[in-house]
Amino acid sequence: MANSEKYKSSILAASTRRIQLTKVSKESHQLVDDELAVEEPLEIQLAFGKGRGRQTKKIAVTMRTPGQDRELALGFLFTEGIISDRKDVANVRYTGQQFDEQLQNSLVVDLMPDIEVDMTRLERHFYTTSSCGVCGKRSIEMIAANACYAPLLGKPVLSKEIIFQWPAKIREAQAVFKSTGGLHAAALFDEKGDLLALREDIGRHNALDKLLGMAFLKQQIPLYDKMLMVSGRASFELIQKALMVGLPIVAAVGAPSSLAVELAEEQGMTLVGFLKENKFNIYTASERIILA
Repeated sequence: MANSEKYKSSILAASTRRIQLTKVSKESHQLVDDELAVEEPLEIQLAFGKGRGRQTKKIAVTMRTPGQDRELALGFLFTEGIISDRKDVANVRYTGQQFDEQLQNSLVVDLMPDIEVDMTRLERHFYTTSSCGVCGKRSIEMIAANACYAPLLGKPVLSKEIIFQWPAKIREAQAVFKSTGGLHAAALFDEKGDLLALREDIGRHNALDKLLGMAFLKQQIPLYDKMLMVSGRASFELIQKALMVGLPIVAAVGAPSSLAVELAEEQGMTLVGFLKENKFNIYTASERIILA
């Protein structure tokens, strides 16, 4: 079996659960086998400090699809500005004693002893979510102050034909979605339109955290010459995460929120919405896309 097929098989095993259900139509009903996307909580803990002052703090619980938990945790910590370099991390480990990693639901990220942690940042790490009550210009100012990398002005430049290819390429690569129909995806593309990596999860932000966590582990950040496509809508939170790694172009299958558009425009990011194989809308920084 090729490596890509082995990868898809392992992801399917971790991310899906087989059930029996009754399928009903006007004419008949029947018992059939089906697969569901797994949803389980992941608790992310952070260990930091020196000597006797070292402590472990629970910082987040997210509902996610099991698989690539280390990438998810590191992507989350990086896009929240808690870590900035692969060298900041000493270890990432599960806390339980289960042999099977897919049964684990608690993860500790051990920071190097010399890494200082801003406790106030930990206390407000969910400020970018749509339900937190922080909104408008204040949110954008907070992101601008904390963003690690801003997209390079006017670069790269792509033809619209390259972008039209992305939805089909994502569908082809989405192993779990094909099986369940229940997962979101986040994917990285290069300037030629080639799919570089894809991650799936029941949550849009988790799929993106997994993808960016992978790039973090491979020390590929900033992603100045890469493009991002996400399933679903383009929320403020997704744009914030993309800005943390310098992504110049973000495309979404659905609509962007008003605050996502404001943030993308403020930071010079090209934001595309309602992307299909024959049409899309450009909301900001259209100079990166050749339309003629």
